[in-house]
Amino acid sequence: MSNHLSSGSQPLEADLDRPLLTPIKRRSFFMYAGATAGATALVLAGCSKSDSSPGTIDVGSGDGGILNYAYALEQLEAAFYAQIKTGTYYTGLATGSAEKQIFDDLALHEGIHRDFLKAALLANSITPLKDLTPDFSTINFNDRTSVLNAAQTFEDTGVAAYNGAGRFISGNAYLALAGKIVSVEARHAALIRDLRTYNTFVASDVVNTFTPSAPAVAGQYAGEGTPNTTPNTQGNGNPGPGQERSKRPPVILQAVNNFLASGSKLSANSFA
Repeated sequence: MSNHLSSGSQPLEADLDRPLLTPIKRRSFFMYAGATAGATALVLAGCSKSDSSPGTIDVGSGDGGILNYAYALEQLEAAFYAQIKTGTYYTGLATGSAEKQIFDDLALHEGIHRDFLKAALLANSITPLKDLTPDFSTINFNDRTSVLNAAQTFEDTGVAAYNGAGRFISGNAYLALAGKIVSVEARHAALIRDLRTYNTFVASDVVNTFTPSAPAVAGQYAGEGTPNTTPNTQGNGNPGPGQERSKRPPVILQAVNNFLASGSKLSANSFA
């Protein structure tokens, strides 16, 4: 994948403002990781290799745990898009088509996210999670519908995961970084939805289109729960219209573990 990346020295902020079809420079990500490590001098907790659930790997606690949680998600997404590129993509995907270019760019972006997060972990003396082994046996990589359905699952899950993890991040630099990455993931999600059905890039299952008419449930994140399609008439609901849905790490990992092989399944006990 690295032979598709160009070099440069522009800051990360400029790279993340580029259109989707413009490759993000790998060097800029690593430069930012080094600068962040030096500027914040955070002492972060690493991941734990043991956990109360047999056969799982816990991501850890604190900012380090969230970084490893994000690193795990990016590993899975990068592996998925790399698998799409293996061989001749799926049946009927034309060489040189815009759809093929989109998948090439998604693979590029997710690979950069994965490598950047690993570099950030190492720069802060945090042991990264081991290389996870995916299990994509439920996905037919020769079939467009199967691939797009899986891509939407991964992208929607990624957006909800970053939204739900933000409250656990104590370092402002890392919170800003997570915000930049989730904005890219949201663009990915919108593109995949549009490929599946034209002009349906967002729906109530990922964005709260109406304010719920009932008060928020104790222990539930804003945006969690059953999608609401009824306008609020009582004025006591939360979140407001247009807010992206979020999910806490344990909920995300329940879904993610379906795509991880035995020995690579994850838990996030510190972020319930």
